[in-house]
Amino acid sequence: MIVRNLKEAEQSERKIVSEGWDSTRLLLKGDNMGFSFHITTIFEGAELHLHYKNHLESVYCISGEGSVEDLADGTVHPIEPGVIYILDKHDKHILRATKEMKMACVFNPPLHGKEVHDETGAYALEAEPVSGD
Repeated sequence: MIVRNLKEAEQSERKIVSEGWDSTRLLLKGDNMGFSFHITTIFEGAELHLHYKNHLESVYCISGEGSVEDLADGTVHPIEPGVIYILDKHDKHILRATKEMKMACVFNPPLHGKEVHDETGAYALEAEPVSGD
C-alpha cells in the first residue's frame, strides 16, 4: 500500500513549479501503478498551449474557473469545479485560468516526476525520476 500526504509532498521534490502552473506528483512511474496522479494548480491569468504527444490525460477541476480550447475545431469548454476533460486523442489545446484552478490529473503512461512542458507543450516520454519518497 502506498500512502502519501499532499501537504508533505508539496514540501518535497515532488512539487514541480513552472511558468503559469505548479504540480505535485503524488503517484509516479516508479510506483508501478501504470499511471501517474498529480494535483496541479493553474495560476490565475495563465494561458498554456499544450499538446501531450506522448501521454493521454484526464483532468478534473476541484476549484477555480477557466476554459479549455480544442484547437482541432476551436470549441471552448468552460472549466469549473466538477468538470472533467479527457485528452483521449493527444489533443492540442489551450488551457486558460480566469481564477486560480486546482486540478486532479491522471497521465498514461505515467510521468517519472520532473517533467515540464517542452517548446511544443508536451512532456518527454522519458525524464528524470523523482528519487525516493
